Amino acid sequence: MIERDEDGLYVGEVPQLKACYSQGETIDELMINIREVIEMCLEELEEVETTTEFVGVQRLIV
Repeated sequence: MIERDEDGLYVGEVPQLKACYSQGETIDELMINIREVIEMCLEELEEVETTTEFVGVQRLIV
């Protein structure tokens, strides 16, 4: 999931991985940063048993 914050930075989060998020000044920079964080989260995940399952993402416009 990617959002742009009030300062114009791109913030990325991987909801199915606990505390897996990063940021970048461009989407390309964010993709590099989030890839590193995903690798670290996956290494940690191997050590911890998880009970959650990713179901999907919905977009709601109000």
